[in-house]
Amino acid sequence: MTAPWMLPDFDDHEAVHIFRDPAAGLTAIIAIHSTHLGPAGGGTRFWHYVDPNAAMTDALRLSRGMSYKNAMAGLAMGGGKAVILADADLNKSPALIAAFARAVDSQGGRYVTAQDVGISAQDIIDIGKGTRFVSGLPPRAGGAGGDPGPSTALGVFLGVKAAIKRGLGKDDVAGVHVAIQGVGSVGGGLARHLAKAGAKLTLADRDAARAKALAAELGATVVNAEDIMTIEADVLSPCALGAILNDHSIPALKVPVVAGGANNQLARPEHGAAVQARGILYAPDYVINAGGIINVALQYLDDADHAAVDAKIAGIPDRLNAIWDESAATGDHPAMVADRMAQKLIGRG
Repeated sequence: MTAPWMLPDFDDHEAVHIFRDPAAGLTAIIAIHSTHLGPAGGGTRFWHYVDPNAAMTDALRLSRGMSYKNAMAGLAMGGGKAVILADADLNKSPALIAAFARAVDSQGGRYVTAQDVGISAQDIIDIGKGTRFVSGLPPRAGGAGGDPGPSTALGVFLGVKAAIKRGLGKDDVAGVHVAIQGVGSVGGGLARHLAKAGAKLTLADRDAARAKALAAELGATVVNAEDIMTIEADVLSPCALGAILNDHSIPALKVPVVAGGANNQLARPEHGAAVQARGILYAPDYVINAGGIINVALQYLDDADHAAVDAKIAGIPDRLNAIWDESAATGDHPAMVADRMAQKLIGRG
């Protein structure tokens, strides 16, 4: 594994830790990008990486994204991320989870973990048996916490509505064609919100059966996962893994708006300019998808209730519009504007 500071996505991270527990089958990375605003908050990703450097790159990119996400959401948390390197069969044991909990606990609260790809609600409960530096635990009645997916989906829905108004000049999503890439917890929740509001939906997922089942429920259309990026629609909503806006995909886009819940949608920073050059309105991912971290952060920091969570999520459209306003005024693409705003908030601007 290449030293993290030798990789292009290293961004003066405060710390990058590698944890190994061979007996438990654990190899994990905890990347702490910034603690300027508070403890470094960010979920744990459990994923199989053929190349360990890809795991390190994910940890670096995602932790930086969490710094920016938490800052732009107005949370008293810095940014961090953990990646557990799974085997090809994604085997996960109690011993592995316990070993990871010890790794989190060793940071003494400098890093606070939560749920992400490959980590279940039960895993979070089990991690919580080994460390108190965890959020997204089962909520008290009416309280914040639990599965962050529905909160993320709500925020993305509000952000998509704002992008439709900004990019298409429409106050209503009824009849607007949205192509959703990935219909798991976030994408599926988004699809249900949009269907209820009368949108026309095209769905795709690597799990074709899941996409077909949701389409049958909502009266949507299904396409193959490899085709969703070139669908002619009003909005493309990426809600799967990142780096999907790249040299190959951007020229093939057939939408005026890209707004979705996936992290790190731009493969490289320069792809934000490429999207803008196509005349496509882009919603910076870590701003539109902040609902989940708002939920778990307010549980950890304040033991807040759902009303407080929803009130903060409701601010996502205002934050997006501030970014688009500055983008229009300066000519800088929205991702650059958002980064500049976030960097000032974490003391790096």
